[in-house]
Amino acid sequence: MNTNPIALITGASSGIGLELAKIFAREKHDLALVARSYEKLKAIADNLQQAYGVQVNYYIKDLSVSSTPEEIYEVLQCEGGNIDVLINNAGFGWRGEFAKMNVADALDMIQVNMTSLTHLTRLLLPGMIERRRGKIMNVASIAAFQPGPLMATYYASKAYVLNFSLALAEELRGTGVTVTAFCPGPTATEFGKRAGFTKEKILGDRFSMEASIVALDGYRGLMKGKPLVVSGWRNWLGPQLVRFLPRMIPGKLIKYIQKKRGI
Repeated sequence: MNTNPIALITGASSGIGLELAKIFAREKHDLALVARSYEKLKAIADNLQQAYGVQVNYYIKDLSVSSTPEEIYEVLQCEGGNIDVLINNAGFGWRGEFAKMNVADALDMIQVNMTSLTHLTRLLLPGMIERRRGKIMNVASIAAFQPGPLMATYYASKAYVLNFSLALAEELRGTGVTVTAFCPGPTATEFGKRAGFTKEKILGDRFSMEASIVALDGYRGLMKGKPLVVSGWRNWLGPQLVRFLPRMIPGKLIKYIQKKRGI
């Protein structure tokens, strides 16, 4: 009988999600991977099973659809495996003026970045509490620490993820279940391409971190039960400085930076 713990990872077909899947497989977790791309996810599952001898199930699901979290949960219930680790990694951004943003894109972003994350957490959390063990990582961003003109919806969605996670971490103190808000900075992933940047590395090579390094930071913090993990010392420094600025100044700075980047 297989007794490996099971990690559920959304947005697992690339970037930080993929690197986290590799780490958990290496650490002998069975995996339940969620993404939209069948070919990518099947290849990842096959490779991880062969490389690490763990069981990898995958689910081709779109988290911008409101029914998706319930569908994932029902499949997991039918399969009978208890999820020990939940990684809410799926998310995307969009750059530009909010008034010019396609309404469907704005609502999809809210659904993926916030609503599906909340829904999936709510579905899986009671079982973790009952078993008195479990770990949840909600992937936010250093964008969560300030308003983001010209990426307003994205920044706001990540602020929700940060504060939701920190509140849950405190609620769950002493239950055996931990919640970690993970805040990466600019990372070499496909995020920039989907958000509409001309380069994948949003701030250029000088400031971007490799997804494998970022994922390892997140994994280590999660396994230690830290409520908040910021990857990279530069990314840690920024939010500390923001705390001491007048409330309107960070938004002005972000707007200036976005315009310098051609947004």
